[in-house]
Amino acid sequence: MKVLMVSTEYPPMRGGVGRYGANLVQALRERGTGIEVDVVCNEDGEGNFKGISPSNERNSDVLLKIVEEQSRPDVVHVQFEPGLYGLILDSANPSSSRTFIDQFYHRCKVPIITTFHSAYTLSEWMGQGMIVKHDGRIGKLGIPLRAAIRTWKCLVNYQAFHDINKEKLKLSNAGICLSKYMSSRLGGGTVIYHGADPALSQPVSKAEARARFSLPQDKLIAVAIGFGTATKGWDILSKIEMPNGWIMVLNSSKGHFNREQDLSYRLQDRRIKKGADDNTTKVIDLQRGFLTDEELSILFYASDVVVLPYKITSGSGVMFDALAHRVPFVASDLDFFKEFEEMGLGITAKRDPTSFAKAINTLGKTYDKYSAAVDNFRQQLRWEYVANQHIEIYKRAIKEKKRRDTIPTN
Repeated sequence: MKVLMVSTEYPPMRGGVGRYGANLVQALRERGTGIEVDVVCNEDGEGNFKGISPSNERNSDVLLKIVEEQSRPDVVHVQFEPGLYGLILDSANPSSSRTFIDQFYHRCKVPIITTFHSAYTLSEWMGQGMIVKHDGRIGKLGIPLRAAIRTWKCLVNYQAFHDINKEKLKLSNAGICLSKYMSSRLGGGTVIYHGADPALSQPVSKAEARARFSLPQDKLIAVAIGFGTATKGWDILSKIEMPNGWIMVLNSSKGHFNREQDLSYRLQDRRIKKGADDNTTKVIDLQRGFLTDEELSILFYASDVVVLPYKITSGSGVMFDALAHRVPFVASDLDFFKEFEEMGLGITAKRDPTSFAKAINTLGKTYDKYSAAVDNFRQQLRWEYVANQHIEIYKRAIKEKKRRDTIPTN
């Protein structure tokens, strides 16, 4: 069986959809000689084929040529984030909104499997319109004016974005969603959780992990990791009055495709200190930038809870990574996180400093209960388990195509 993995983002680009796709490809290739995987990505990626990008209007033609003349796969697997394939949202005529991969779905004769990476409630979608960049030189009225324009555009384009996702689901032989929340937003799709494994072959002790980052040994650690963009909600972190015995550890990196400033470096607060803890420091900013997978594993082993104060989200790779290291979460009360709160894997709270402090304190007092639930759940995140689920979907799609090909046509 030959699979063509389609992902605009791909290593050496770090994080995001590309990291997910690369980990899945590795896990599939490790399943044995019966699985062959080709990858098509952008010009900077390390795939077998290149040429797709958010700016390439000919993405569909590029993919069709690879499928029909070069790779010749049995099944195509698209990692679908609309913006990564050229998303055109037409505010004047929302029904004409499209991506540069639409025609590929209509013309491809090979079974297509689609993993969806974004789907939003209306309130979350509208929330994006209120997150306005603070640069520009159009005066004091600039920020509210831009907010009004973006809010209007979000409102008229919400259904168009939703329809783009639903069309891809309809045209796919199977859709894969990373949560029940996303499946419910799309109206279908098989739920396969985001894979996550520690990068280290053997876990390290909490004491050793903390020593690697010069972190205090006598405190409970709440960690915030990831792209420091406005949607991640890092603006409340320095305002959280950490409970007695707790400290906050931060480490952020810049996103690839946004122009927002890295918010972790806006945390101008007297309590923030780079380096070891002292009697007054409650927040430590590591300022390491993007961490390698090995460094990320060590930091999770050093931590007791991951903090996710997101303003909007379709999912969180950071949450899944934390769970893979037996670390529960405290997160904003968004629908995605509530799904996993119901499994006993963490606590959601209103997105304000007081509510987050209370949630951290509550989790600390009942930590063993959450730790046990996380330990049971994390087995479903192992990449080996995730890859086997994908293989079964591929087999069913290929089998169904063969069945249809044998049906006589009049």
